[in-house]
Parts: sequence; C-alpha cells; structure tokens
Amino acid sequence: MAGKVKSICEEKIVPIIENLGYEVVEVEYVKKSDGMNLTFYIDCDEGVKIDDCEKVSKEIDPILEQLNPTDDTPYILSVSSPGIDRPLKTDRDYKRNIGSEVSVSLFAKQNGKKKYDGILNSFDKDHITIIVDNEKIEIEKSKIAHIVPIIKF
Repeated sequence: MAGKVKSICEEKIVPIIENLGYEVVEVEYVKKSDGMNLTFYIDCDEGVKIDDCEKVSKEIDPILEQLNPTDDTPYILSVSSPGIDRPLKTDRDYKRNIGSEVSVSLFAKQNGKKKYDGILNSFDKDHITIIVDNEKIEIEKSKIAHIVPIIKF
C-alpha cells in the first residue's frame, strides 16, 4: 500500500508542487505513533519557510482528497523542509554541495574505511569524488549508505 500511495503522489501531486516553484526532495508515506503520515519534503533556492509549507499544503490537500490515494485510510498530511543537514539524494543536492564538506558512510569498507569526511569535488550518475587530505577518492553511489553535508557553526 505504501508504495502505491507514494507512486500516485509522485505522479499526480509532485508536478503540482513543482509548478508552484518548489523542488520535491522526497515523498514519504509511513506509519508513525499518531497513525499514517503522508509527508512531502520541499525545497527552493531561497530556503523553505512555514508560509511555503502552508501554501503547498492548501494547494494539494483538496486534490489529495479527490484522488484518494490511501483508499480511505486516514492519514496526516505534512509538508516540510528537509532541513539543512538532510542527506544528499538528488543531482541538485550534489550540485549544491560541490566544494562543501560532506560526511560519507558506506555499506562496506573501501580502502579499509566505512566513513569518509572530505570536500565533494564532483559527481556523475554512478560516482562521487571527494578530496580527503589532498587525495581524490572516487566512490560508487550504490555503495553509499548515507551522505550528508557537514554543518559548522
């Protein structure tokens, strides 16, 4: 059911949100302590404010009611910012973080390590390159468990 709901939302709702000028980073339909939650994580160049979330929610709520992707299963609709420390998932995320420090966790060791902190140098469809101690390290995206920007205050 979760896959079906997510698929319907990605096909029918994501284009509506994108037409409002937002990037949809992720659509999530999961069970939480308060029941089923349908969450749209949005982003934009200026950053996401509460007014943006409210605008998107008001726009998509009636459309979701009409589509009924959950087949009448009650859910809580949320529209949220993914946060500044969100994992890198899309090409836009990678592009935005070129030249920035990232932390990369791997599923299995590469050169004896499962975690690398370095500067994101480049990426393509299948690989990323980071610079660690002036050395370029190429990592296959399929081997990355988690990659996040390192935020310093």
